[in-house]
Amino acid sequence: MASERDVRSLANSSDSTPAGTSRDREFELTDKNFLFVKRFIAEQAGIELSEAKRNLVYGRLVRRVRALGLSSFDDYCLRLDSGDSQELEHCVNALTTNLTSFFREVHHFDFLKNELLPRLINEKKDRRLRVWSAGCSTGEEPYSLAMVLAETMPADWDIRILGTDLDSQVVATGHAGQYTQERITGITEARRKRWFLRGKGASEGQVKVREELRDLTSFKRLNLLDPWPMKGSFDLVFCRNVVIYFSKDTQRTLFERFAEQLNSDGHLFIGHSETLYNVSDRFKLLGNTIYRKVR
Repeated sequence: MASERDVRSLANSSDSTPAGTSRDREFELTDKNFLFVKRFIAEQAGIELSEAKRNLVYGRLVRRVRALGLSSFDDYCLRLDSGDSQELEHCVNALTTNLTSFFREVHHFDFLKNELLPRLINEKKDRRLRVWSAGCSTGEEPYSLAMVLAETMPADWDIRILGTDLDSQVVATGHAGQYTQERITGITEARRKRWFLRGKGASEGQVKVREELRDLTSFKRLNLLDPWPMKGSFDLVFCRNVVIYFSKDTQRTLFERFAEQLNSDGHLFIGHSETLYNVSDRFKLLGNTIYRKVR
């Protein structure tokens, strides 16, 4: 889904919750509770949890136990097991972490601007471009893509960028397109002036993405493990620092699905610590975690 997403999921989060013991805690997270949560998040989001993340799981989910007025993690696990769809969403949101920034892994955007997009302008007869940011977090990746495309592509091209994420809260942030001024300090001054509006009054210290970019983008909640509702094919898929903590079998399935969703000359961009080696033979590595679909 981009962005500084090294910590895309709980499996890659630092364990900032003090270790302690069950006597130090308001509720006890038993072995049975932890195993249930571990299986649950693997099934729902593909995230593989290790025992080292047990304290962090407690810190994230104890808030939900309190919010629901429950008396134990046993009760919370029963709530999840009952199929409560609203709590399922709260749980998944709690157990995913979204750190992000504009123009993360800048070589990907340089490749687009300097190599791929000029070629598409010359060769793509339908003048149509579809881009998917899978695991878009709070929207910095889709908007970074939108800036590059708006600056590079002719005005008469039909361009759409889809941003999806498992976490409904970050999807809402992306849709709003509003950030603190600190979030855009890494962007050039020229881009800050061109693409962002500074807030005034109650919005002092905030910036909002200009409507021109927002018109190119849409945001939807999507679990990558679920069926995908998109019917058309994509020219570019960005899925960066999202799948590294999925099991190899889940990765193989996911990249096979990405290959099917890309057009015949589509390109896939993955994270700096990810690889398709022994995962998929549907893509050719062009370098710098950039792949082209070959079959």
